[in-house]
Amino acid sequence: MRIVALEEHFTFPQLQGRIDPALVIKRGFPPPDAPSARPETDARLKDFGEGRIQSLDESGISMQVMGPSGPGADLLPPSEGPAFARELNDALAAEIAKRPDRYAGFAHLPLTAPEAAADELERCVTKLGFHGCMVNGTTDGKFLDDPMFEPVLARAEALDVPIYIHPGIPPQSVRDAYYGGLKGPLPTIFARAGYGWHAETAVHVVRLALSGALDRHPKLQIVIGHQGEGLPAMLERFEESFSGAVPKFLERHPAKTILDQVHVTTSGFYSLPSFLMLLQTFGADRIMFSVDYPFSSNKVARAFLDSLSLSPADRAKIAHGNADKLLKLKV
Repeated sequence: MRIVALEEHFTFPQLQGRIDPALVIKRGFPPPDAPSARPETDARLKDFGEGRIQSLDESGISMQVMGPSGPGADLLPPSEGPAFARELNDALAAEIAKRPDRYAGFAHLPLTAPEAAADELERCVTKLGFHGCMVNGTTDGKFLDDPMFEPVLARAEALDVPIYIHPGIPPQSVRDAYYGGLKGPLPTIFARAGYGWHAETAVHVVRLALSGALDRHPKLQIVIGHQGEGLPAMLERFEESFSGAVPKFLERHPAKTILDQVHVTTSGFYSLPSFLMLLQTFGADRIMFSVDYPFSSNKVARAFLDSLSLSPADRAKIAHGNADKLLKLKV
């Protein structure tokens, strides 16, 4: 069976290493000269060759749709970000061209320069054959509902390509207030994969609904990972909490907006109870398989997919059909 994974990551260390270390550290990344805490993962991130392909083959995964792991253009000032993003996207396109049967790409955008970001998205889709863009958390502490990002939302809608909202490191003030004051590495883990990444991505999506940004762009499609970043458990609560305010401020209830315009991948989460809640709230038409490679294992993700009790039709949708349709992948 064809299997598509679409929260899959890469780096170009030589390119990303040119970013001012002070900007990297300010955003919460380790200093560029710090010893790697994950050398094997870092090696896989920069490998586009036989190692990556072998892992796909061993797991029976047909295609990876890749987006960059930070740091990236969203750290750079508007005068520098567009050129960086263009170079990174061109480098990714060159790697995809070597194995177009196995690789596809999401555009990396210079979000500190939103008009240029919209233009870069269009170039990547129309010239490089990319299938949308991946945004890593907030930009200068701002979510995509901020008016400055209106050009990006409008262009993605016009191009009929999705925006994948991937977790990013929370801003320093949030890290200090919400996740600080704990021992050793606990604040970092808590702020990132331990909880903070997922909570912030859920907030990102809810803000797009509550701000009216998705009402203004009703054809825009959003993708999030990690079995919905906790949102499936909250939709009924949204129904109750926001009902009185909806007629006055919004065209649709935020829960309906999310179900209308958000797709969810299974990346990195292999819990059956959370998957069942996701399936019951979003339905099989809006769920897509993903791995979060190389931060998660292709083999483990594939084994989880195989373990699910699904009808053949729903299994095909989740394994590849929904992604093929949403991203317009060549089959």
